[in-house]
Amino acid sequence: MKPVLVVGAGPVGLATALSLAHQGVPVQVIEAEPALTLDQRAGSYHPPTLEMLAPFGVTEAMHEIGIKVPRWQIRDRRKGVIVEWDLGLIADLTPYPYRFHLEQHRLTPILYEKLKAFPHAQVRFSTGFVDATQSGDAVTVKTTSGELTTPWLIGCDGGRSTVRKHLGTPFEGFTWPERFVVISTLADFAQHGFTSNAYVADPREWAAVFHMPGLWRLAFPVHPEENEVDVLADEAIEARMQRFVARPEPYDIPYASIYRVHQRVAKDWRVGRILLAGDAAHLNNPLGAFGLNGGLHDAILLAGYLGRVWRGEADASLLDLYVRQRRTANVEFVQTQSIGNKKMLEEADPAAREETFAGLRRIAADREAARDFLIKSSMIWSVRRAGEVA
Repeated sequence: MKPVLVVGAGPVGLATALSLAHQGVPVQVIEAEPALTLDQRAGSYHPPTLEMLAPFGVTEAMHEIGIKVPRWQIRDRRKGVIVEWDLGLIADLTPYPYRFHLEQHRLTPILYEKLKAFPHAQVRFSTGFVDATQSGDAVTVKTTSGELTTPWLIGCDGGRSTVRKHLGTPFEGFTWPERFVVISTLADFAQHGFTSNAYVADPREWAAVFHMPGLWRLAFPVHPEENEVDVLADEAIEARMQRFVARPEPYDIPYASIYRVHQRVAKDWRVGRILLAGDAAHLNNPLGAFGLNGGLHDAILLAGYLGRVWRGEADASLLDLYVRQRRTANVEFVQTQSIGNKKMLEEADPAAREETFAGLRRIAADREAARDFLIKSSMIWSVRRAGEVA
């Protein structure tokens, strides 16, 4: 039997392939780039994601180099800490009661090494998806390196997915007028009272703060009238950082980049023997760290279901259940929550902002309410919700 074909060797594609390989399903990954890419964006993992990756030895390997984040903050730019959340409150629900920080480009080599241990798994670089034709129980795939035949094609090729574009399915939603600038610095914000993850509210210049191994990463809004070249100029980056936390010495900035931010969900995640997962199926702003986590949740569920179909234990309609479950979790939780998080951070009305902060303090002061908040924000609720969908 021909191997399942996965397009894209990012974390979602490699996790899908790894789960399939673990089940004895032959799998081939094609990647347009000549090697694993150095994507600086995502890097914060929620408890359910760590649980899903644990059976493959991935979570253990991540813990050798990443950072546990048991507490995180919501702050105001002028007033400081509004609330600090302690994930120890949900320690009875998960073996990983913390967020975990490790850049995406340090996760992909772990997944790749685990995948290479399987003789029935292969990754082909410098091989891009061009086109596909479905006929009977096969998909004929045209690539930049020749033609391949597969029983199932899975598009995990990111937000600009060529597989999704080939399907012609609408990518419903919108693009934010603001772009995000991500600045990495060697400065240590723990000495200023920041937890390793913090969200800082401000009507004009909110911020998201992430402590990664060896550096801190900050995301700020770039407004439509701001010029990209000007924003990335050394003096502008320095001025932005000094506005955030003033200090006598200049900041050491290894890199900074700007990217557009979308809230979109593909209308169709399955067309016959072609399926979508991860950013190819859905995009959201990074406030709450739901994007990569949601993509990895797609990967593990899809691979689990496809393994059952492969072995003849289930009908192919089980793959429609994957679509219903993961699309519901994305629309009902990831989209609404990430949009809500952004609106909370940028709220310009002082009275509305104070009302929101007062509500957060009330939740934090009530143990049960705080637990419910953490069950939602840590994505335990979204995984449960997906499981309820029939």
